[in-house]
Amino acid sequence: MANGESGSVENMRTQMDRAREYAEVDENVFTRMQHPERTLKVSVPVLMDDGEERVFEGYRCQFDGGRGPYKGGVRYHPSVTMDEVTALAGWMSWKNALVDLPYGGAKGGVSCDPKELSRDELKRLTRRYTEGIRRMIGPQIDIPAPDMNTNPQVMAWMMDTYSVYEGYTVPQVVTGKPVEIGGTPGRVEATGRGVSIVTEQLFEHLDEAIDDATVAIQGFGNVGAWAARLLARRGANVVAASDVSGGLYDPDGLDVIGLAEYVEEGGDLAEYGDPDATEIANDALLALDVDVVIPAAIANVITTEVAENLEAGVVVEAANGPTTPGADDVLAERDIPVVPDILANAGGVTVSYLEWVQNTQEYAWTLEQVNAELERRLVSAFDETVETYTDRGIPDLRTAAYAIAIDRCGRAHSYRGLFP
Repeated sequence: MANGESGSVENMRTQMDRAREYAEVDENVFTRMQHPERTLKVSVPVLMDDGEERVFEGYRCQFDGGRGPYKGGVRYHPSVTMDEVTALAGWMSWKNALVDLPYGGAKGGVSCDPKELSRDELKRLTRRYTEGIRRMIGPQIDIPAPDMNTNPQVMAWMMDTYSVYEGYTVPQVVTGKPVEIGGTPGRVEATGRGVSIVTEQLFEHLDEAIDDATVAIQGFGNVGAWAARLLARRGANVVAASDVSGGLYDPDGLDVIGLAEYVEEGGDLAEYGDPDATEIANDALLALDVDVVIPAAIANVITTEVAENLEAGVVVEAANGPTTPGADDVLAERDIPVVPDILANAGGVTVSYLEWVQNTQEYAWTLEQVNAELERRLVSAFDETVETYTDRGIPDLRTAAYAIAIDRCGRAHSYRGLFP
C-alpha cells in the first residue's frame, strides 16, 4: 500500500502483527484489537470574520478502551482525515498500555489550516468542534489533549464549551490546559522532555555518553524545540534542525535557545539569522552523519530508501509513525536502534495523566514533582522494553514495545470478556 494516511493504519497493523508471536493474547482478542471501537465524523460550521460561513470536517476515533477511558490529542491540520486519526488513536492505545497508564487510546482533529484563521475564527471552530464531539467525551469517557497545532488556549476553549453544557466547571474533561484553570506545570514541554529522557537512557544502555553527541531534529515545533533545548542542557550538540520552511545545519552546534524562541514567536526556522549555519533540506537532514536523528514532524518520513541512506547511529521517534515497516527492516539489518514512537513521545500523555489525576483529586503538584514522576515512569517503561527485547529474543525495540502493550491490552479484554 502506498504511503499516506490509509498507509498509516496499515503500518500500525503490520507493527501489531510483528509483535503477535511474542505476546500472549487470545487470537480472537487480537483480531478485535486491530479495529477501532468507534469513530465519529462531524461537520464544523464556522462563521468567518468576513461574514461567510465555512464548513470544516472534524473527527474523533476511540480505538481501544479495554484498560480505561479513552485518551488522545486533537490536531488542526489540512492533512487530517479519518484514516489518519484512526491510526493515531491506535498508536495512543499501545502507547498508554506501554507506559502502564489506565487509559485506552483516542485521537481527534479538524481538517483546516490554523495559520489561515484569526484567533476568533479559531475559537469559534474549537467551540463548534467540541459541541460536535461532546457526547463522545467526558472526564471518565474520553479526555482530549493538545496535539499538532493545538495548545493550552485551545484546550481552555474546549473545557469551557463542555462545562457550559454541563452547567458547572469540569477541568478534568481535557488536559494540557493553562495552569490557571487546572493545568499542570511541565505539560507544555512534557513530550520533548520525554524524548530527551529516553534518548539519554538509550545512550546509557549502549554504554555511550550523551555529552557532545551530535543530534539532528526534523520538525521544530513544540516537541522538536523542547527536545532540542533539553538535550542541549544534558550535554548533547544539536547540529541540525528543520521545519516546513527548510532547515539549518552547523557542525559546531546551533543556537537552540534562540532558535526555539524565534520559532515560538511565529518565525520560520529557515529565516533565522544564524551566520554560522547553512541551509539544509529535510531529506538531507535525515542523511546526516550524526549520533542521533529525531524525526519530530509527520508520519512516514523514514522510508526504505531513506533508511538505506541514513547515517545516524540511532533513531528516536518523536513524531507518530515516522518509520515505515520496510524501513524498520532495513534499520534492523543495519543494526541501527530505533526507539519507537509509543515510547519516545509518551511524555506528553504521561503528564496529561498526572494533570487528570490532580484535577480529579482537586489537588496540585509542583513542577519538580511532575518532572520526577514523568522521568520515573519513562525510565521504567524504557527498562522494561529493553528487558523484553533482550529476554525474548525480539528483533527490535519497536516489536518489544508492542509485545508489552498487546499483552496488557489483551489481558484486559480477556478479563472483561465480550458483551453480550
